[in-house]
Amino acid sequence: MCRSIRPSTTWSPEATSQEVHDAALQHVRKVSAMTRPSQANAEMLERAVAQIVHATEHLLAGLVTSAPPKDREVEREKARARSAKRFGTPAAS
Repeated sequence: MCRSIRPSTTWSPEATSQEVHDAALQHVRKVSAMTRPSQANAEMLERAVAQIVHATEHLLAGLVTSAPPKDREVEREKARARSAKRFGTPAAS
């Protein structure tokens, strides 16, 4: 559905509640095609975000993986290097 959605299961430290909320908000905005809902729809979208946050937290808590945890800083540096290679700009530190 969206290429910018990233896996949340193998991070060290684990995904924060803010990251889970942001992902749920992104999902609801994408599905509803609304980034700024009208007052008539705001409550329904907020409720949908809360339900997705709840389901996602239960999902992440119950998943079992044998993959080693990924370090956020190491992955961030890899992404910067890929971006620099792709766009021909020096990698920022």
